[in-house]
Amino acid sequence: MDSTESKTKTTTGTNGASENGHSAGKKSERLEVLKTYKLFVDGKFPRTESGRYYILKDKNGKSVANICQGSRKDFRDAVVAARKAQPSWAGKSAYNKGQILYRIAEMLEGRKAQFVAELMQQGSTQSQAENEVNVSVDRLVYYAGWSDKYQQVFSSVNPVESSHFNFSLPEAMGVIAVLSPENYSLIGLVSTLAPAIVGGNTVVMLASNQKPLCAITLGEVIHSSDVPAGVVNILTGVRSELIAPFSNHMDVNACVYCGDDMEEIKKVQENASLNVKRVVNLKKDDWMKEESQHPYRIMDLQEIKTTWHPVGI
Repeated sequence: MDSTESKTKTTTGTNGASENGHSAGKKSERLEVLKTYKLFVDGKFPRTESGRYYILKDKNGKSVANICQGSRKDFRDAVVAARKAQPSWAGKSAYNKGQILYRIAEMLEGRKAQFVAELMQQGSTQSQAENEVNVSVDRLVYYAGWSDKYQQVFSSVNPVESSHFNFSLPEAMGVIAVLSPENYSLIGLVSTLAPAIVGGNTVVMLASNQKPLCAITLGEVIHSSDVPAGVVNILTGVRSELIAPFSNHMDVNACVYCGDDMEEIKKVQENASLNVKRVVNLKKDDWMKEESQHPYRIMDLQEIKTTWHPVGI
């Protein structure tokens, strides 16, 4: 055997192992590192204070991601952030709020592929996922357009007997707690988020427990857009644990409940009565339809302020 042949020949032992001791043709299996989806509170991405999380699995039983299981303390922290941010957010011009919503739509469009992939991980087909992202972008643009118009439509000058100029106009309620739809990942969030914040409110939202992936990714979009910290806060977790603080917290002005569970609706209404907060119950089964968007969704979360001004005195 010449020297060239000896260089190209692989030397193996009687057990089939090469000289370096590794088994021939075998590779070690790689353990996939799952993404941990954190919370979105006060413009930051903290882990839940409880330290709990659950593993989200796809329809084939494969682990997809680690999801933080938010707690009452996380909700309280989010309400503090929302209350702090609300006055300055409500004080922005209607035109500016519309610009900011449009910017969210722009960024959502730019990250369309990521949202489509996450929706498909949660069971949507590619066409369903693409349609949901498209409708979500369009819905943000829709409410951005209403930002400087709903006041004109719903304000009024009121005829009175006395020598007064009397007019009424909508005004933001304050901090809104939102229990988002369970059956949609992205469009359910957008459909409840946009009309709340375009009207000058700040929100604390509980994402779908079954389909939570798009929630914190939407938080990433909001974080890198022009939305001030604390205006939008998104939690993930178990609805049965968080429905009580969402509906009975004394510094929350209104609670938006999405669903048709009569026991949950009763619980929300009873808790809300403790400080006479408004309850908006949305039973929509299909958030993709156009009737799920209209300016009355903005007015659901507005108070009417009436001003009397003397005339001719």
